[in-house]
Amino acid sequence: MRGKMYAACLAVLCGYSTSHAVVVTPGESGAGWLGYMNVFETNENGGAFVFGSPWGVADLVATFDDANDRVTFATNNIGDPNPFWYLPSGGPGAVGNKVTEANMYVEVTDTFAGQTVTFEGTILSNTFTSEHTATIFIRDFAPNYSTFNEVSAPAVPGSFSLSLATDAGAGRHVQYGFQVKGRCVWVTDASQFGNMVISTASVPTGPTCDSIDFNNDSGVFDPTDIDAFLSVFSEGPCIPESASCNDIDFNNDGSLFDPCDIDAFLLVFSEGPCTLCGV
Repeated sequence: MRGKMYAACLAVLCGYSTSHAVVVTPGESGAGWLGYMNVFETNENGGAFVFGSPWGVADLVATFDDANDRVTFATNNIGDPNPFWYLPSGGPGAVGNKVTEANMYVEVTDTFAGQTVTFEGTILSNTFTSEHTATIFIRDFAPNYSTFNEVSAPAVPGSFSLSLATDAGAGRHVQYGFQVKGRCVWVTDASQFGNMVISTASVPTGPTCDSIDFNNDSGVFDPTDIDAFLSVFSEGPCIPESASCNDIDFNNDGSLFDPCDIDAFLLVFSEGPCTLCGV
């Protein structure tokens, strides 16, 4: 019975959303943020890549203020006074001897493959001087991180929205987040070089009317989505067991499964058409 229902649903739903999309926004400190630092020689020293490695988010430097729904991204201020990092050595007024590319991002593996990922949010302020650049990005990496596709934009104050159609291959990693690049700065001088403040507030949403992800797992339309909407209408899997579980007449008009039944359950999940069938 469930297999037939699933096939029927897929057939009728072809008239609705045939492409898959997901919208992501900056989250607070518990949103799974990761950090990665790439280090380069300065331009006067040839600009060559030196090394890259995972770093803690706080070390980038990014500071979350969850109570006020924001995160502040500052210049990188490595505390090591070694001339590798600063000339003549670390201390107030020292000149950064390396260019640091600090990346703060959320990474999702497999789940977003083959979908169009849109990264939306708000840059509350950006006071970085010309010594540093701030960027918003989405990256789609191969399973072994050897190659990637990317879309990026300057982090200017105001609302932003970036979209990237990701590869459908298995094992791919999608990252979305922010980057600050420029010379490392001794901590006592950091305030002179500015910072960027990003909103982490939840974005109010209304009916999306553009997808069929009923269980909100950001995945494709699959049997778990079927279970989600069937249970709302006491159809399909018996939740509760006293339900009839013998038809898929969601709008209870006594007819066969048809587009108006689709409208009936889509409305419950704020998906699909935003009006009752025929209105």
